[in-house]
Amino acid sequence: MLTKEMIVAVNTGIEWTDHTFNPWTGCTNISPGCDNCYAEAWSKRSGHVKWGNSPRKRTTESYWKAPAIWQSKAALFQSQHGRRQRVFCASLADVFDNQVDPSWRADLFAVIRATPALDWQLLTKRPHNIKKMLPLDWGTEGYNNVWLGFTAEDQARFNQRKKVIEEVPAAVWFISYEPAIGSLRISEGDPKPDWLIVGGESGHGARPMDSTWVRDIISDCDAFNIAPFFKQWGAFGNNPLVSENRMALDEVKKIDFNGKGGGLLDGKIVRRFPNTSHRSQSKETNAA
Repeated sequence: MLTKEMIVAVNTGIEWTDHTFNPWTGCTNISPGCDNCYAEAWSKRSGHVKWGNSPRKRTTESYWKAPAIWQSKAALFQSQHGRRQRVFCASLADVFDNQVDPSWRADLFAVIRATPALDWQLLTKRPHNIKKMLPLDWGTEGYNNVWLGFTAEDQARFNQRKKVIEEVPAAVWFISYEPAIGSLRISEGDPKPDWLIVGGESGHGARPMDSTWVRDIISDCDAFNIAPFFKQWGAFGNNPLVSENRMALDEVKKIDFNGKGGGLLDGKIVRRFPNTSHRSQSKETNAA
């Protein structure tokens, strides 16, 4: 039976995906971007799992049936939205966590193989583990329906983690520059992702995000043909309508209601997705 918290996890409000799936819950904080982790806060509220070095908790058998249901509705979703469903895995854990039972990860990839009409977005803070933890049949191109991504909250984390883009093949590579807690620039010599999400930290104790960081990284995305997705400012204090234009907060909330703290960038919504047309037609047809 799905608990209230797990139902929330399935029916996501995350702007860049359609569903979230958590094969297990629990994680250990490993970098500054984890300091105000929403999943850790959720674990304390729900009591579902103890955060940190405690054992991870596998979700229920009934919960694991959700992807098959989404798969069964793929044709309907495609007809209504003109695209495939996206699944963020895992919002309350890390797929490439060392402390996870390898058999659980094998079960997850079995589900991914059984749902070819779903685009699985696997986001990690442990990209150094990806290569050794992928299934043996990953091949030289990766699974057609898996997007691999890593978090880079600032330049230091991007520099530490970027080499995996060249080392591991994937249908789509993406970076989550969220929470953005420092500047991040992509240069000519860097490996390039297909997609980059950027967003400010929200909630209690949120660290500020400079509007220059957002403008700079989106400029880099435009220069290197990377699809940018600007999610949110995180807090209205970061929003240029407040910080630069000195507009009243109540007025800004009426104008910019896109994400926490608003999501307009110089009057525009910048929310693009990667071009996946390079994926083979035969695989796309089978997935439909």
